[in-house]
Amino acid sequence: MLRRRLPLALPLTDRFRQLANRLSTRQLPPDDPDPALLWAAVALVLVPSPDSFLLIRRAHREGDPWSGHLALPGGRREEGDHDLVDTAIREVLEEVGMPLDRHHLVGRLADVIPRTPTIPPVAVRPWVFVIPSRPRLVLNDEVSAAEWVAVDHLLYAGNYRPVSLELRGATREFPAYHMEDSYIWGMTERILTDLVGQFRRPES
Repeated sequence: MLRRRLPLALPLTDRFRQLANRLSTRQLPPDDPDPALLWAAVALVLVPSPDSFLLIRRAHREGDPWSGHLALPGGRREEGDHDLVDTAIREVLEEVGMPLDRHHLVGRLADVIPRTPTIPPVAVRPWVFVIPSRPRLVLNDEVSAAEWVAVDHLLYAGNYRPVSLELRGATREFPAYHMEDSYIWGMTERILTDLVGQFRRPES
């Protein structure tokens, strides 16, 4: 599916075109998700002028281990979803009111599974979409804020450094992307680090 010729209508800047080409030839596990895991999907939505991606802050909700975190829009697969692409498209529409379509899809990143035993065993599949411009966003009650973050912010090495967090009574360090007043860590950091690696991968 992802080895198709890229639609000419997509707003592929040189950086996005290289990314799409790299994702189309990347060797990843089969598209069929492991049925033994609980599956979710997130959308890494890219726009040009300047090259940016959509980041949300999850609303504070009791019992939600990702409550208040900076994240990518997405959620768990539901019975009516044909596949995990459908899951990502549906979740983006529900959470931020943005209609995506499969012709915006340029590839996927590596699946991510939580490393912390107290977090539900949900495997996350990140899909990469490119859209021509920033639409008006309409946030639902699961999202407290949303912003477009410059890709160059991720690529600047000084913004990627450890953060100390207290979890279950112990202070631990985690890799993180530092924002103006917060930081991106955990599963979202792992997804974005995969993206950064694709941007920095030398041409074959």
